[in-house]
Amino acid sequence: MRVWIDMTASAHVLVFRPLIQILRRRGDEVEITARDYAQTLQLLELHGLEAEVLGRHGGRSRLGKARQMAHRLGALRRWAKGRGFDVALAHGSHELTITARRLGIPSATTFDYEWAWLQHQLGCRAATKVVVPDTIPPERLAKYGATPPKLLQYPGLKEEYYLSDFAPSRALLDRFGVDPGRVLVVLRPPPDVSLYHRHSNPLFPQTLDFLGRHENVHAFVLPRTEEQRDFVANLDLPSVILPERAVDAQSLIALADVVVSAGGTMNREAAALGVPVYTTYGGRLGGVDEALIREGRLVPLTDPRALELRKREGDAGDRVRRDPGQLLELLLSARTA
Repeated sequence: MRVWIDMTASAHVLVFRPLIQILRRRGDEVEITARDYAQTLQLLELHGLEAEVLGRHGGRSRLGKARQMAHRLGALRRWAKGRGFDVALAHGSHELTITARRLGIPSATTFDYEWAWLQHQLGCRAATKVVVPDTIPPERLAKYGATPPKLLQYPGLKEEYYLSDFAPSRALLDRFGVDPGRVLVVLRPPPDVSLYHRHSNPLFPQTLDFLGRHENVHAFVLPRTEEQRDFVANLDLPSVILPERAVDAQSLIALADVVVSAGGTMNREAAALGVPVYTTYGGRLGGVDEALIREGRLVPLTDPRALELRKREGDAGDRVRRDPGQLLELLLSARTA
């Protein structure tokens, strides 16, 4: 079987890594396309995955995004045409599902945040199968044309599947000189291209400033873009650790005492690994985060002074592990739809 996978954001590398291993181990051929955005290309390199790089992020403006989308759709179609793919897989890449449909290739898309309206209107309608967590109410997906039998739902978090074989390494802590006597807090900025844009949520910069000046804390910041990295570096906060490139974030999270993230994937990775996690996300909560908050596995943060900053005992808390092969089979069901 020939499988095409498109990766357009950093988290996609993590989701598909174990699925690609399963496919290749059983003799299937996998080809990867990727968009130059955030740490996507660095993470591909970190995990030893080769990809054809097509397109980049269009920036903040709608016009820039529309131009890049049109350019990338053309590039993907030229690249994929005639390669004989049996199925195409994506994590929210509407460009893959649109291209696959035009080329007559069955496709499956998966995601775990249901309020990205335009992305899902395009991606879900073009896809053969839509695979999401069962904590997303199905009625929220019907407006995207994602209803049974197209819609398939799986139990738990996607992170519980792709982290099932994960074992943390302490090498990163030694490499960056993390003081074991301090509280290690891992921070992930919001998806905003700029942390200081006037429409941005001010809570994350406030939290960063509070932790970055705390003498009993090491605040390890994982920026999404170079612009974010430059902004944090220019603050010159004494307790901040700021890597130059993408790092083994999952080990960092597993060994952290606290995680604070304005995004989704890192919040859910912490929850899957049993690490205390706070969210500074200012947008509309999706069904997955709503469920985690009800279960007490994710805590909304409104004031950085409310953070419980204390050392954890041991390297990790209670973990949930699920078989990534089950998620893969749901995606591959697009072939027989």
